[in-house]
Amino acid sequence: MLSKIDVNKFHTLIELNSLINSNYKDIHSLLSRIMESATVLSGAEASSLLLMDKAKNELYFEVALGSKGAEVQKYTVRLGEGIAGWVAQNNKSLIVNDVQNDKRHLSTIGEEINYKSKTIMAVPMRVKDDCIGVLEVINKKTEEGFLQDDIEWLEIFANQAAIAIDNAKSMEEARTEIETLQEHIHTEQYHTIITKSPAILKIMELIDKVSKTDSSVLLLGESGVGKELFAEQIHLKSARKNAPFVRVNCAAIPEGLLESELFGHVKGAFTNAIASRKGRFELADSGTIFLDEIGDLPLSLQAKILRVIQERRFEKVGSDITINVNVRIIAATNKDLEEEVKRNAFRNDLYYRLNVLPIFIPPLRQRPEDIGELAQFFLKNFMRDTKKLYKGFSNEALNAMISYSWPGNVRELQNCIERACVISRNEWIEREDLFLKTGFSDAEDEVTERNLKTAINVFKSNFIRKVLDENNWNQTETAKALVIQRTYLSRLIKELKINNPKEI
Repeated sequence: MLSKIDVNKFHTLIELNSLINSNYKDIHSLLSRIMESATVLSGAEASSLLLMDKAKNELYFEVALGSKGAEVQKYTVRLGEGIAGWVAQNNKSLIVNDVQNDKRHLSTIGEEINYKSKTIMAVPMRVKDDCIGVLEVINKKTEEGFLQDDIEWLEIFANQAAIAIDNAKSMEEARTEIETLQEHIHTEQYHTIITKSPAILKIMELIDKVSKTDSSVLLLGESGVGKELFAEQIHLKSARKNAPFVRVNCAAIPEGLLESELFGHVKGAFTNAIASRKGRFELADSGTIFLDEIGDLPLSLQAKILRVIQERRFEKVGSDITINVNVRIIAATNKDLEEEVKRNAFRNDLYYRLNVLPIFIPPLRQRPEDIGELAQFFLKNFMRDTKKLYKGFSNEALNAMISYSWPGNVRELQNCIERACVISRNEWIEREDLFLKTGFSDAEDEVTERNLKTAINVFKSNFIRKVLDENNWNQTETAKALVIQRTYLSRLIKELKINNPKEI
């Protein structure tokens, strides 16, 4: 016949088992409940649940109950160190009713928190016979110390804790996989624009207006600024959003194949044309076609592109049958098309037909507000891809990114974060992980707090001072170089407390 104590233990186990099987979402709270029950039912003063960090070969306190619980949680125990470390290393349960005379006891933690352990009972948590952590209860309230019956019950609690942890891990993996699949579905074709920059926010406002028309758009800007992303936004905000968005990189396709890629061909039009094929313009019918690197389009094809813009029709390669299309054209280039026109490398009439709605995308160095936001966005993505976890960027890393000029723009930043995520072995992405050479000295205006506004002001101050030096501190010439009003430059110099070294 079961005693009243045993009945209470069974009721407790049934209650905890129900919580575990209900997919309890807060694993820390569940483990705390398990340890509270283990502490009460074993008649102990305090208890701890330590989890294994195999990468560091140590145990850390996930749960610590008792009068010194909060203080204990800042410590870690190396594998084999102390009674908990011995249990984890040997994967065996242990009762020690004379702690002070046991050589395995680690006295330093107790001494530092002013807590004396007299009796300890510790058991391993196992998943498929692999020790993933340790449960320990401390100081039996009765004089007899811990008994074999106590350790058998604690092992049952340890099994419950292990099941809860394993379930939580499986749920997290499943959740991550689902989120990844969902994100893949939503971003397989389109990308997200991450920005806090006033300049980009103004462009987004302009895109809202531009998208309501069918006029051609010309996106201008350096390589790597993300012109394709803005083309996507124009399409997604237009009445054509449910129709195809077809991308063509004019520089990536060999000249001999480009006409066929754009306009298609009929069977037998050339060697290896064993079947008729639709071109990109036909595939984009009723939607949008994005012609990236339009400045690299051969002159021989520019006339045909001009005709499509003007008449919305063309012929496939090898055919005299005219095909009509309803397509909006968005083009992009990092070249100065006016200069290309002057040297007869680009048709004047095509340039003016494309340049109906020009939009300039500023380089990353002119929108430092976006650097931190984009870096965090890329870090999150690459942590998922590499299955590594980082807390974020150190102050020094953030300062280096804000100070760097990013000649490769957003694409270079993305590659930089991917490389850092792969090679870093720290909790934080450090400056050396980025492999950047900033334009300013290490000692100059370091960012000492993780505050984006402060970091941006540091960048502005350094950058403006550098351009002022280049223009002999002539504010009119400096304002021209920075493409801002002279009055605005004067205000920035005053706000950022930039002093001319020659006047000091």
